[in-house]
Amino acid sequence: MTTASFILYAVLVVVNVAALLVWLPRILPVLKEMKFSFGDGVIGFVANFLDTLGIGSFAQITAAFKLRGTPDDALIPGTLNVGSFLPSFLGSLLFFGAVGVEPVLLASMVISSGFGAWVGAGLVSRMPRRGIQIFMGFALLIAAGFFAMTGLGILAPAGTAMGLTGWRFVVAVAANFILGGLMCIGIGNYAPSMVLLGLLGMHPIAAYPIMIGSDGVLIPVAAMGFLRTGRFSQSCAVGLTLGGLLGTLCAFPLVSLISEHLSVMRWFVIVVIVFAAISMLRSSGEVEPISADQKLEAHP
Repeated sequence: MTTASFILYAVLVVVNVAALLVWLPRILPVLKEMKFSFGDGVIGFVANFLDTLGIGSFAQITAAFKLRGTPDDALIPGTLNVGSFLPSFLGSLLFFGAVGVEPVLLASMVISSGFGAWVGAGLVSRMPRRGIQIFMGFALLIAAGFFAMTGLGILAPAGTAMGLTGWRFVVAVAANFILGGLMCIGIGNYAPSMVLLGLLGMHPIAAYPIMIGSDGVLIPVAAMGFLRTGRFSQSCAVGLTLGGLLGTLCAFPLVSLISEHLSVMRWFVIVVIVFAAISMLRSSGEVEPISADQKLEAHP
């Protein structure tokens, strides 16, 4: 194992264990009292099943939450990240190292995405509800656009390189920092990573270990930001986690068998995501109800 690979594995384990230790005292009462719904488990299972097969999960979970009406729109980014870091960690352990991307590039991009997630979580946690609705609405439309380009086969020209040097290395690492921040608002990084790396001359398959490794680091980092502020739905996140772990385990043996035959499912996902995006943007234009505290401040 190279030094870069060792550092990457160490960072992966440390950030996920740290996030779990922070969350664990809050999980136990929820598990003990069964304060999570079967519906959240189903959403987590389906989304992470598809994520393991290469379709992604954040946009689907956001769409499902929006169509169902819970949790509140302002809590969706935090719930996404807190409820996804353990399934993502499991996926990283299952897939990490399966593709021979140059270790220094892989480690640099993964760690930079973690820093981006830390910055992004802090910003999103302080955003007003309407701002989150607007950003997530456009994030869903962007995700749908990437899914459509994937389905049409027009993402980026295929390269052959498994590593980058010089300015291409710098661009890739800097761009992954930005993608790490955007993950906090619900823009998945698989399709953007394919576009970025393809334009830089890398083989399309190189996007997968970079994406799954980045998720394994940036999602728990973002989750710790939301755990610090408490701006997420505890019960929904627990349900997502339990269903997500099972979905990842069930999908992993099937990757080589069915991952190339998901075009119909991908187009169905696009329709659902666009509908949810429109709904989210419409909600951003609605007048928010005035709370009792706000009424008292206005009329002391």
